Amino acid sequence: MGAEKDPKTGKWLIQYRYTDWQGRRRKSTKRGFLTKREAEEWLRSFLAVSQCNINMKFSDFLKLYYRDMEKRLREYTMRTKKYIMEMKILPYFGEKRISEITPADVRQWQNILMQEGYAETYLRTIHNQLAAVFNYGVKYYDLKSNPCTKAGCMGKANAEKMDFWTKQEFMGFIKATDYEPQSYMIFMLLYWTGMRIGEAFALTPNDIDIDSKVISISKSYQRIAKRDVITQPKTPKSKRKIKISGFLTKELKKYMESQGIHNKEERLFTITRYQLLCDMKKGIQASGVKNIRLHDFRHSHASLLVELGFSPLEIAENHV
Repeated sequence: MGAEKDPKTGKWLIQYRYTDWQGRRRKSTKRGFLTKREAEEWLRSFLAVSQCNINMKFSDFLKLYYRDMEKRLREYTMRTKKYIMEMKILPYFGEKRISEITPADVRQWQNILMQEGYAETYLRTIHNQLAAVFNYGVKYYDLKSNPCTKAGCMGKANAEKMDFWTKQEFMGFIKATDYEPQSYMIFMLLYWTGMRIGEAFALTPNDIDIDSKVISISKSYQRIAKRDVITQPKTPKSKRKIKISGFLTKELKKYMESQGIHNKEERLFTITRYQLLCDMKKGIQASGVKNIRLHDFRHSHASLLVELGFSPLEIAENHV
C-alpha cells in the first residue's frame, strides 16, 4: 500500500491501514494530493497522531491536542487558543519533535517575543498556551517533563500601572528624533494612530490611501529565526481601517518620497526593532520626558483620544 496516481483525476492518492481508538484495524484511502511527496507527508502526520507517538512533531501533537480540547472548550475560547498557537508558537516549534524541545528552546522563543513590544499580560497569555500543550503531553502521553516549567514564565499575570505621554510630552520627544526618518515616522504612526509596532513594521504603500486619508491594517511583521515573517494581526478583529489627519497623511507622503519607495509591495520600514529602541532612548534623554515602553505608545494614543473627547467604547473599538 502506498501513494499512486488516481487515473480518474490525475492527482495522487494514498491507501493505508491504521488502528482506531477502539483498537480495530482499519483500511482507508485519501485522495486529492498534487504530488506523491505531499501524499506521503500527509500519511506520516496522520499515523503519528493516530498512534499518539510522543516523538511526533509539535505541529502533529497540536492536532491531537486540538481534537481533544475542542470537545471541552467553548468555541470562542478554542478560536483564541488556535490563533495564538498558529501565530506565536507554531512558527518556532512546529517542525521540532515535541520530546526534543528543551527549556533552552523555550527561553530563546521567549526572548524573541519579549522584543516584540507586547504587553506583559499578553506575553503571559502566550506562554500559558504553550505550557498547556506540554502539560497535556505530560499528563496523558508520558512526556517526560514540561520544558516551560524549567524555562520559567515570561510576562506578568496582572497589568502594571499604565504609563503614557501627554500630547505635550510626545511633542517634546518627537522633536528630538526627527534626525532619523524611519524612527520618526514610526513614532508618529504609533502615537497618532495607536497601531501596534508589528503592524507599523508590516505597512506597505498598498496599505496607505493618500487621497482618502486611510491606513488599512491587515498584517503584522515579526523577525523569526533571522527571517522576516509577515503574519496575521494580533487578533481577528485587529484587521481594520484607520482614518488619519491631513497632517499625518502629508508626513507619510513626504516620507515615502524621500525614501524613494515606489514599489507598492515594499515595506515602508526596514529599520530593526533594536535600532528603533536605541533612537527612542536617545529621544527620551534629549527631550527629558519620562521613560516609557514601546508598547506604551498605545496607552499614550488612548490618553490622546480621552483628551479629544472620545467615549470609552470608541477608544476600545479603536484599540482592537
